[in-house]
Amino acid sequence: MPLYEHVMIARQDLSNTQAEGLIEHFGTVLTDNGGTLVDHEYWGVKTMAYKINKNRKGHYAFLRTNAPAPAVQEMERLMRLHDDVMRVLTIKVDAHAEGPSVQMQKREERGDRRERR
Repeated sequence: MPLYEHVMIARQDLSNTQAEGLIEHFGTVLTDNGGTLVDHEYWGVKTMAYKINKNRKGHYAFLRTNAPAPAVQEMERLMRLHDDVMRVLTIKVDAHAEGPSVQMQKREERGDRRERR
């Protein structure tokens, strides 16, 4: 089955438990349609570069899935219809990266940046 990565932004006025409940809800939608939720990360409330629906901040969530295309399409359709979800991004990947995503790593664990000029 193909591998996908999803990033979801939910409204800022939700509580942390409600935002994590959205992750669980969409994970069950995926499993009901024949896919599996490999891993998920809740990144917390972050400030966005521009306002979306009059919101300056949002709850960010990251999902790694292993699912057929119809299951992903159904999950995306339900995400776009849900009132609490503002944006969704889905990317098909060749392989999932091991360990936590870049957002969850500490600064010391990240690779060195190039030197300034």
